[in-house]
Amino acid sequence: MTDDSLRSVTVERISTGHFVATNARGGTLSFGSGSDPDGQNAFTPVELLLAALGGCTAVDVDIATTRHAEPSRFSVAVTGNKVSDDLGNRLTDLAVTFTVTFPDGEGADRARAILPRAVKTSHDRLCTVSRTVETGTPVTARVEDA
Repeated sequence: MTDDSLRSVTVERISTGHFVATNARGGTLSFGSGSDPDGQNAFTPVELLLAALGGCTAVDVDIATTRHAEPSRFSVAVTGNKVSDDLGNRLTDLAVTFTVTFPDGEGADRARAILPRAVKTSHDRLCTVSRTVETGTPVTARVEDA
């Protein structure tokens, strides 16, 4: 792998059940166990995975369609069922559902026409997140001596 292909975040513990992820550009995202009563942990890791699935395809679709028209509504709902079985805890029945509307006009007609193809192309080829989930890429967990 080259430095151009490497993607990384660092996760730091802030307090019990509360973490901050930092990317290479300095962006941060707070998350946690979801059991924090004061709401500091707005997202759980599972919710972040769902957001990543929807967000990845949303970026691709937004780029493809807004070349032609600005949407009047652009919403992506991502759902999955959490199960615990012989395979362990996991999500099943993942679904990414787009609700996108465009105003009237020639450019908007083009955007509407390419919307289904943009969603399919993102899902089938472009979205790194959904492609990684669907291909079942192994994850290595290890402990490094401090």
